[in-house]
Amino acid sequence: MNTLVLHLLSADPAERERALRHAFARFPTGVTALCALGPEGPVGMAASSFTSVSLDPALVSVCIGRGSTTWPRLAAAGRVGISVLGGEHAELSAALAARGVDRFAGATWEASPSGAVFLAGAPLWLECRIDRTLPAGDHDIVLFEVLGARVDDRHDPLIFHLSQVRALETR
Repeated sequence: MNTLVLHLLSADPAERERALRHAFARFPTGVTALCALGPEGPVGMAASSFTSVSLDPALVSVCIGRGSTTWPRLAAAGRVGISVLGGEHAELSAALAARGVDRFAGATWEASPSGAVFLAGAPLWLECRIDRTLPAGDHDIVLFEVLGARVDDRHDPLIFHLSQVRALETR
């Protein structure tokens, strides 16, 4: 059995970050895409920190790194589509997390009248507006008000676990 023990107060910053990434990778999460229409077409990014927050009002959250160059363009859009990525979206999730590539090359998507963008093949679409942003270390916690939802039970979700994406089969 391989175990890692880390005392955060005694570790140098690079070792602490490596060890925390290793530790946090043990927790499987869903993978989402945050997308909206920008002046030059769709803008989007992948996020695995999505969670439901409240039923009344309907709120969800995503943690966004402060160094993101995509987030300011999404935040300016007004409406954001959150697509829970499906099992067939492994390559798309990598593109949405990459820099300097056409993130929507080969992707099938549609936009709502308000400019939220949704990806085809997703088990869940949420149309959202930003409710508020809270600082949290080197990230911001963005709370979104859910304005509409569409569920498609034909698609199983994609998960992120041990630093890899993989399909989760629920049937």
